Parts: sequence; C-alpha cells; structure tokens
Amino acid sequence: MRALRVLLIIVVIFGGLFVGADRLAVNLAEDMASEKIRGSQGLDRTPEVSIKGFPFLTQVAGRSLDEVDAELGGIEARAEGRTLRIDKLSAQFHDVALTSDYMSIQSAASATGTARISYADLTKAAGGGVKISYAGQKDGRSQVKISPNVPLLSSLTVTGSLTVDGSTVRLRADEVPTMCKVLPGCESKVRSQTDHEWKLDQLPGNLKLDKVTTRADGISISASGTDVKLPG
Repeated sequence: MRALRVLLIIVVIFGGLFVGADRLAVNLAEDMASEKIRGSQGLDRTPEVSIKGFPFLTQVAGRSLDEVDAELGGIEARAEGRTLRIDKLSAQFHDVALTSDYMSIQSAASATGTARISYADLTKAAGGGVKISYAGQKDGRSQVKISPNVPLLSSLTVTGSLTVDGSTVRLRADEVPTMCKVLPGCESKVRSQTDHEWKLDQLPGNLKLDKVTTRADGISISASGTDVKLPG
C-alpha cells in the first residue's frame, strides 16, 4: 500500500507539472498569435486570442488545434472616400492547421464570426451631416432610420435597409418621400446621402458575410467560411 501511495503521489506531481507546462505553452502561443494578427491586420490594438482544447502540447505535436478564438477591434473598411469602423469582431476557427515549423497558424477547416458596428460609426461613415439610427426589422429586412442633410427639408427622415453580398455591406433607402420627388435634384441629393456600400475585405481568413441584423445598440453582421487562410 505504501508503494501504491508513493506511485500515486509521483503521478499527481508529474501530472501537475505537465498541466503547468501545457498552460504556460498555450499562453505563450496565444500571445504570439495575438501579435502576429495585429501586425498582419493593421489593428489599432492587440486582439485577444484563446486556444481551446487540452492538452495543448499534444495538439501542437500533431500540428492541428481544435479551435482558436479571436476577439478583434479597430478594423476599418474604406469606400467612397470614407471609413467604416468595426467596433468589435469575434471569430472562431475550427480544425486549425499549423505550419511545418510549428510557429504559425496556416489555415482552418471552418470558421464563423460576428462583427459589431455602432450607429455612431455608421453615421460617421455616411458623412455629410447624415444621421443613422435604429429602426428594427420589417418583412425580414434589417432597417435603419436615415436623416439626410437636405437644407430645404430639414425634418426629412427615410427608412433604409441593410443587406450583405460577399464581403460588402449595402445600405439603401427603401423609398424617397413624394415631396422630394417633385423638387428638382432632390431625389438624387437624398440618394447620395442614404445609399452606401462598404467592402469589409479585412476580415481574418477573408470570411464571407452571411447576414446583417439591426439591434438597438448597433448592427450585427455574421460571417463564415471553409478552408480559410489565417493571418500570422
């Protein structure tokens, strides 16, 4: 019995050492991945990276990680001479392959992500004194309220719908009020302020946009991809 107790103690000690070494290794790998993603994506702050699965060291030995999650912020898309800022992007990468030198992430079998953009950032991206705010859902469409900056129609407000196509977010006014249609040049003026496109081509792994949903605190955009290439 004494020998068995000693054996159990040794197993516990070595098990604890292995777990400690494993957690230290995963923390170092997460820090390295964070810095590489920040540099490759040109982010204004270091992302949070979390490597899932245990033990980590055996995953590395097989050059395959179960899951890598990343929280990114400060991503910007440019269009029409203006910038659309993504406040936060959460991404999950599954079945992640490492490079032959074990130092970098190479690709993932599949990935999903969710981007959040505030109405303040949408308003800034629209420019020209235009204001964009929440308008809920209608007939399956995600909608916003748009207040164009038209001097003769200071109280004008239209409803716009948000859609996604590939890596592009589109905003279109559903309809321009009749009173604007009778004024020369009014409709084109309003459309120039309400209709916009932003190409989000800086998503990690070039994820494709799936759906956009309006919420009270901003818009949420879901994205996904298969066989995606990862930065860093």
